[in-house]
This record gives sequence, C-alpha cells and structure tokens, in this order.
Amino acid sequence: MTDNTHTDARAGDRIRLTDRHGRTFEGILMPHHAFSGDGVVVLKLDNGYNIGIRPAPGSEIEILERGGNKLSSPATSSVPSDGLPTISIVSTGGTIASFVDYKTGAVHPAMTADDFVRAVPELSRSFNVRTKVPFSILSEDISPAHWIQLAEIVAGELNSGAEGVIIPHGTDTMAYTAAALSFLLPGLPGPVILVGSQRSSDRPSSDATMNLLAAARLTQTDLGEVVIAMHGTMSDTVVAVHRGTRARKMHTSRRDAFRSMNSSPIAEVEGDEIRFLGDYRKRSGDRAIVSGRLEENVRFFYAHPGLTPDIFAGMVEGANGVVIAGTGLGHVSSALLGKLEEMREKGVPVVMTSQCLNGTVNMNVYSTGRNLMKA
Repeated sequence: MTDNTHTDARAGDRIRLTDRHGRTFEGILMPHHAFSGDGVVVLKLDNGYNIGIRPAPGSEIEILERGGNKLSSPATSSVPSDGLPTISIVSTGGTIASFVDYKTGAVHPAMTADDFVRAVPELSRSFNVRTKVPFSILSEDISPAHWIQLAEIVAGELNSGAEGVIIPHGTDTMAYTAAALSFLLPGLPGPVILVGSQRSSDRPSSDATMNLLAAARLTQTDLGEVVIAMHGTMSDTVVAVHRGTRARKMHTSRRDAFRSMNSSPIAEVEGDEIRFLGDYRKRSGDRAIVSGRLEENVRFFYAHPGLTPDIFAGMVEGANGVVIAGTGLGHVSSALLGKLEEMREKGVPVVMTSQCLNGTVNMNVYSTGRNLMKA
C-alpha cells in the first residue's frame, strides 16, 4: 500500500482493517486514483459499497487473501478482434463517469473512457471498443461550444468505421445535449446514444452498467438517430430509449428519471431483447455530416406574473435571439407587447414555447396570443 499504512497489501487483496475508533472492517482493497484522499484506504465491502477509512496510527492491517492485483490490471485489449463490431465511446463525464472523493464525500468526474471497458468486461467480449475523452466535466458545465465539438467527433467516429457512438453524459443536462446533437447530426449512418446513471458506480444500486450495455446493444440495430438510453423503471428490468428531441429529466434522483414528452419511448431494451415501439429514423447515407450552426447569444426565460417591461428589456438587451417559455398555449403579459415590437424592428427573432410539459403552442385561440403574433 502507498498511503501511510505499514503493510504490503496490494489493490485486490482482501484485508481486515481497524480504524481510529477501534472498529474493524473487512473487504477488498481498492486501487488509488486521482480523487482518493491522502492517507485514506478504500475498501469494497461484501455488501457492494465502497468506504474510505483513515487508519489510526499503529493500527494493524491483516491480509486475509491475496487478490493478485487484479483490480489494477487492464481487462481489455486494444488490439481489435476480427469478426467483432466496432463501437465508439466518447466520454464527457457526469455521474456515470465519476469517483467518490473519500476525503470529502463529494463526487467528481474522473473515469476515462477506457475505464468503462474495464468496468464492464461484457463490452470487450462483444465489441471492438474505441474510446475518446474530449472533456471530463459535470454536465452543468457543458456549453454550446461543447455540443459542436461533440458533433464533430461523433461524425468522425461514424465516418471511420464505428457502427454506433455511445456518449456517457451527466444526466442534468443530457436532454439539452441530445436535442442539440439531433439537429446538428441529421441523416445518420448509425445511432448516437447518450447514456448516464443516477447512482455513482461505487454503489450497488448503480444503473451505469445496465444502461451502458443497453446502449451497446442498440448499436447493432438499424437505428439512425440521436437517443437517450436510461432505466425505464426503478428496478433493473428495462432500459427506455427516448428520442433526443423528446426527452426530459423528470426526477432529481430516481433511476427512471427520464420521460419522452408528448410521445412514447421509441424502444425498450430488456436484457438481449430490443423492442421498437413505434416509428424511428433508420440509418441513412454513408457519411455523417455536421449540419448548421448554433447561435450562442440567445436568452431563454419563463414568463411569470410580475414580469415588467423594464425587467424584460434588461433580460434581452444585446441578445441575437430570445426563447420565451410562455404560459398555457404560449402567452406573456400584454404589457410586454411594446418591447416585443421593438425587438421585431431590430430584427431579433423571438420564439414562443410553453411551460406546460404536454400539448402544443397555439397562439390563435386567445386575443393575447394573436396580439403577440402581430408584435
């Protein structure tokens, strides 16, 4: 061991350890990584959980069984195997690619794309896996510039022989990325599957492995669009496949947090079985292209009671475009009509959507909506 412990125990060994309070723990010694606390020993207990322990000075660590350092050795080969399909994993970070910092208890993005292959050996048995890590950040830090970067990488992977691309991604903004890639990557020759987890990989309730395997199986279908693959129920029963432009995160922590809005999932994956539930875009063309561009200087806000013209003007000052999540069928206060007319005169486009999660915008029903359209 390397951290202030006086024993020759190695990662993968089963040990018995006594902490500073005299409590005894048994488990598998886990390898150190970038977010391991100084002087902290990480054990995987028999119940599947990892814990971090800071041994008391002079405490004894007994080696119960040698593990042969299996945990630190690679589980896959980088040499492609003839006859296996090739898929690409483009990792961005998030809970699915996180370690727990046993010094602070916080979760940090730390795994590399290769770690996914080590952690899920079924991947290397069934696929030749190529891996890339363009960035490793929590999803709340992802920007439109990252979407462009991802689209270019995905197109390059598909155009160089990958049958599909899997993007491990944080769940908080995964729906945004899926929607953006859906518009940036039309007419795909293979599927692009965003996958995440609601529980970090050190927890026995983690949904990471099941979601990742389901995504890999989807690469062997004729699917040709951007989708999200996440648990369809709280239990480990089925993974739901949501169209990238229809998905929304609906719960902060449940494993089945994602829903297809105004639609049903386009498919379900249950073990090795894939069931398509309706129409979906099939593979088309020989090459993926990145189409169009993104305007980053756009303001997005919810209309709400008390939103005054002055507040609205301050929010949209200098914007090249505005998206309003209006009330109901797509309404804002009549007091804003004058400011919206000023934006029209400046040539700034304004797009109306609804705060409602179901239904469509219809601005022809009420006079408010018709006046807004004129403005």
